[in-house]
Amino acid sequence: MQLAILSRSPKAYSTQRLVTAAKDRGHKVHVYNTLRFAIDLSRAEPDLQYRGKPIGDIDAVIPRIGASITFYGIAVVRQFEQMDVYTPNTATGIANSRDKLRAIQILSRHDIGIPATAFVRDRNDVLPAIERVGGAPVVIKLLEGTQGIGVILAPDTKVAEAVIETLQSTRQNVLIQRFVAESMGRDIRALVVGDRVVAAMRRRALPGEFRSNVHRGGSVEAIDLPAEFEKVAVDAAQIMGLRVAGVDMLESDHGPLVMEVNSSPGLEGIEQASDLDVAGAIVDYVANQINFPELDIRQRLTVSTGYGVAELVVNEGAELVGQEINHLRDRDIAVLTLHKGATVIPNPRGNRILEADDRLLCFGKLEEMRSLVPARRRRRQRIKIQPLPDEPLGETDEG
Repeated sequence: MQLAILSRSPKAYSTQRLVTAAKDRGHKVHVYNTLRFAIDLSRAEPDLQYRGKPIGDIDAVIPRIGASITFYGIAVVRQFEQMDVYTPNTATGIANSRDKLRAIQILSRHDIGIPATAFVRDRNDVLPAIERVGGAPVVIKLLEGTQGIGVILAPDTKVAEAVIETLQSTRQNVLIQRFVAESMGRDIRALVVGDRVVAAMRRRALPGEFRSNVHRGGSVEAIDLPAEFEKVAVDAAQIMGLRVAGVDMLESDHGPLVMEVNSSPGLEGIEQASDLDVAGAIVDYVANQINFPELDIRQRLTVSTGYGVAELVVNEGAELVGQEINHLRDRDIAVLTLHKGATVIPNPRGNRILEADDRLLCFGKLEEMRSLVPARRRRRQRIKIQPLPDEPLGETDEG
């Protein structure tokens, strides 16, 4: 395998470990400075130049994109994708994870626990937002912060207001999150590769510090991750579109709460804590994907007009309840997988009877599948907003 690693720090521990792991397995590996690529859009086929010269054949790329070069790094990864070079972390996945607000919005639409969070812009909305997340103390996070930088614990409402107002005055966007007191000063980092957690550790903050990041001086210890935490970590990474990720979780009284999904997780702390070859697991996964890659079936199967991929939920009282899967096949709908609770059944038998709450991943005629989806209920409007006639006009959004 010809492997490329995108990194501006070739001597960094994580980069060196990936290089060593690849060479130990007989692969050819090169480290490229992400910022030295030039994206060539002048030809019929997508291309990249590196230091002014065409790059050779590359089978796979492992991106290690730092926060300071997110925009350009994502563009380079996207170009590799256009060139059909495999990457475990796609450009979309990196973009999703790097934007804290976008990440929480995505996770909140799935069965993933997250700390109660609010995002507001007007100072008049700050106090109600603090109350909605559970009241002070609250955690205030910069959207662009990394490694614990820009994370502030506000002990009371007045301090929270002052901090948010100060940050917003400098054109910083901030999140307001519930402070999970029972997890004070500790969290769990799970390293996800593909569909499994290959290593996990608990991080503990220094005395008097609530941020447990290793970069803030926190200590680490290897742990056997409970099944509930492992499932949440894998689900969170895959929902974000990442196949290699560090998932940070809080240990709350109500189970795991995902704080962040990191698309370029550091390997030093977790390898030293667990004494496991995490870099090797990453390289092995990438090598296996070269021979038998995962496909985005929504893109690959939607090749005929009127056909596509969709998920159908069998609701109580729906016409599908009590029917055999063959009933769908007669309507030109193929069932790819059947989800019964936590059980996933690939390519289910045609004589299997469908029950309420079954979920079906299907490929077939879109019109037929739409006819099986019940009419969507509109959200009930709880608050009727009346204009304030005496409110002064603010600045327009033009320009």
